[in-house]
Parts: sequence; C-alpha cells; structure tokens
Amino acid sequence: MKKTIALFLHHPTCSSDSVNGVIAAFNPMARIKIFTKHKVPEGFFDDVDLVVFPGGDGEATAFRSVLKPNLPDVRAFMQRGGKYLGICMGAYWADAYYFNLLQNTRCVQYIKRRRAEIRSSYGTVASVSWLGKAQQMYFYDGPTFIGGDFQTVATYANGDPMAIVQGNVGLIGCHLESQQHWYSKKYMQPLWHQNAHHPLLWQFVANHLLQNNQMSLF
Repeated sequence: MKKTIALFLHHPTCSSDSVNGVIAAFNPMARIKIFTKHKVPEGFFDDVDLVVFPGGDGEATAFRSVLKPNLPDVRAFMQRGGKYLGICMGAYWADAYYFNLLQNTRCVQYIKRRRAEIRSSYGTVASVSWLGKAQQMYFYDGPTFIGGDFQTVATYANGDPMAIVQGNVGLIGCHLESQQHWYSKKYMQPLWHQNAHHPLLWQFVANHLLQNNQMSLF
C-alpha cells in the first residue's frame, strides 16, 4: 500500500522547484497531498504517514507567518508519532527556534562552519559522502547539525553531518530532489546527476522514516 505524504508549498520559502522535485522523486511510490499557508481542512493529517518541508529561497524566520494557520495541526501530527522530512529550509525548521523537533541538536549554517569549502550563499554543488560513497550534490546554504545523538547518513567534505535521522525526524542539507534545470549554468551542466539522487532521497525516507526496506524504488 502506498504511503501518504503531506508536502508543504509556499513559494519561494518552500519553493515550487523543490516541491516539484520531491514529487518527481516520490512518484509513483507515494500518494502526495499538497498543503499551503492556508488552513488545512479538519482531519487533513489523519491519513498522513510523513510530512515534508522542502527547501527554498528566503529567511527561515518566515516560518511563523507562513505556517501559523497550520502549526497546531503539524505539531499534533508529530506528537502522535508522525514522521518529518526536512530538506534545506525544512531542515532548519526542525530547530529549537521553530518546530523544536530535536533533542539537544541544533541546525546551523554549513557555510559558517570551520573548514567548510563553501563560504557564501549561492547555488552550487557540495562534495558529500552518502553512505560512504562520494557524491556531488546540489547545495544552496543548507544546514549541518551539531550536538545530541543522531544517526548520520551523509557528511559534508569537512566531516560535518549533511543528512541525519533522529527518532521520527529526517533532515537533509543538500537538494537530492534537484532537477536538470537547476544545473542550467554552464559550469553546473556537467555536474547534473541524471536523476540519480532521486532514488537516494526515496530510499532515505523508506529506510529511516517509514521503516520499510522493501518499498519499491520504481
């Protein structure tokens, strides 16, 4: 049976590009419901297995203005054991300043970390070790994670965590949902991953959040 995923859209904070990339990565393995800054209908989250907050462009502080109508519903979903996937901006929102989903772990800017090879905010690729395999993954001022106990699935070039799981929460700093048009700049074109990162994203969800290693990739 397909899992039901609630995916938040508010362009540009949680951008249509990132949302479309998540849909491309998760179809046809999941049933996807979109919600926005507008109040969801009563019972919207009753059949949801996973809520996804993707990445975008803007300040993390937009959290309260765009999510105020649905904050109680999302928090109630998490309190009853729901699963959360945050990508880039959505990962920042797991922090104590926002949803406060983590135990003794903070989400901080990678570009400000010691020995980070990327030092400013722009679209590029980061050198990543994903389950021990070297990858070049799309990056735009994503977070890393410090303090507390969690499972590390991927690391940045300096060894900082890039993708983690803590309980019912999975967080990813890079954009595995990226699509070909994200790589339109000439220097980026040879780095396009040919959609190879999409199944990695789905497997991250299947293995670590939905706990089903048998979920089909295609």
